[in-house]
Amino acid sequence: MSNTASRSLSGLKILVIDDSKTIRRTAETLLSKEGCQVFTAIDGFDALSKIADHQPDLIFVDIMMPRLDGYETCSLIKNNKTFKETPVIMLSSKDGLFDRARGRIVGSEQYLTKPFTKDELLGAISNQIN
Repeated sequence: MSNTASRSLSGLKILVIDDSKTIRRTAETLLSKEGCQVFTAIDGFDALSKIADHQPDLIFVDIMMPRLDGYETCSLIKNNKTFKETPVIMLSSKDGLFDRARGRIVGSEQYLTKPFTKDELLGAISNQIN
């Protein structure tokens, strides 16, 4: 991406992994308005096939999910040679130091506390793609 397009998120492929329908819908609505192509997954297992299919530019992953939590999901993404460079932003309703540290350990680039604002969401993406 060139610097002239630094504010434009148009055309970016973004995967939002969250077991909350509300969060998925909110993120999808906000990001679609910015011109992003948004894919959603309800948990880590659902996400893995979608990552392979769509090859997103950036991934948001909720920490607290059934079956495969956000840490495990992030770890699987980062241990895959094809996708390890894909930025992963952790989503959590808890804003704890431990959660942030654990997110870093599994390789996430950033941590966003829910509920997030539109500016926080877009800012997090801009931080990773510029």
